[in-house]
Amino acid sequence: MTTPVPTRRTPLRPELLTPVLAVLVALALGAVLVAVADEDTVSALGYFTSRPMDTLSAAWDAVSSAYAALFSGALGSSVALSETLVTATPLILAGLAVAVPFRAGLFNIGGEGQLLAGGAAAGFVGFTFHGLPLLVHLPLALLAALVAGGLVGAVPGVLKARTGAHEVITTIMINNIMGPVLLALLVTSLFQAPGRSDPISRSVASTARMPSPAGSDIRVDLGLLVALLAAVAVWWLIERSTLGFQIRAVGANATAAVTAGMSATRTTVLSMAIAGGLAGLGGAGMVLGASGQGAVTSSFSSGVGFDGITVALLGRGKAGGTVAAGLVFGALRAGGLRMQARTGTPVDLIVVIQALVILFIAAPRVIQSLFRIRANGSMGTTVAKGWGA
Repeated sequence: MTTPVPTRRTPLRPELLTPVLAVLVALALGAVLVAVADEDTVSALGYFTSRPMDTLSAAWDAVSSAYAALFSGALGSSVALSETLVTATPLILAGLAVAVPFRAGLFNIGGEGQLLAGGAAAGFVGFTFHGLPLLVHLPLALLAALVAGGLVGAVPGVLKARTGAHEVITTIMINNIMGPVLLALLVTSLFQAPGRSDPISRSVASTARMPSPAGSDIRVDLGLLVALLAAVAVWWLIERSTLGFQIRAVGANATAAVTAGMSATRTTVLSMAIAGGLAGLGGAGMVLGASGQGAVTSSFSSGVGFDGITVALLGRGKAGGTVAAGLVFGALRAGGLRMQARTGTPVDLIVVIQALVILFIAAPRVIQSLFRIRANGSMGTTVAKGWGA
């Protein structure tokens, strides 16, 4: 017969607790990989049975030094924190671009293409118009990115609403289209920098660049504020506005929403257009911000549009959760460079950790079963006492 052990309450709700534990478990498994790859640990395994503490000590030294460098590189100084915030900014916007359609029952895989469109449009406005003051030029470039990304995002929304084409397929196809289109534009006289043969645009005017605080080592810029304001706007849109109610209703049950008089077609198109606009702003930040080159290149996005999927999944499709997830992955990426430089641990470990997080978020029952997370937010285990039922 089994007797339940008294459970203990946790301060987090299950929907918040599961992502937190997913990150911790991913870090724990990452620590195993660090130990296995460490030469001293592998060497000590050869005589583990006679002196097991040597192996455990070597593994601890490898893991503690790697993770100490990781967290130091992410949060250890004002410069490190700045790098974390700079890295997190486009991730937050790309994550929001996935989170909004997610609430409407849609899966936006097209953040990369939408981000490329927004970055290209922002860069074009940035290097084409000269003589404008900062308060006019920068908002104009951001608006161009918003519109360009929104238009690219609206296309799969229209196809979904009018023809039933699955948004996952159409957004993937648009990603495959936007990359070559951008590459083609960058070798035309409309974009290409004079005297250059490689695909790179003219330099963006200083009046279209994101302002950053004084200090050469502090790179965080206005893009972070744009991302946070966008997150607040998304929260208000989804949780407080009439359109947000329609988005949630269509996502919960499209048939019931249509029966209640809502337009699933309009909601689908608007959700994808809003998502595209958010991703476009992320692209603008990567071109106009401190992390960019001040010009449009064929690879300026660095796959951030795809990473937004991970961020949105970890954030459970909520605006606040997406911001938190973006900061977590921004810290991992910024700290990963320091970890590699100090300890020689490959920065690819961060990619592995991200993949493990996706795995645990996609299969939450693994985490819930491992930690015995119940619907009421309690955690505990059961133990068997005696034999028989």
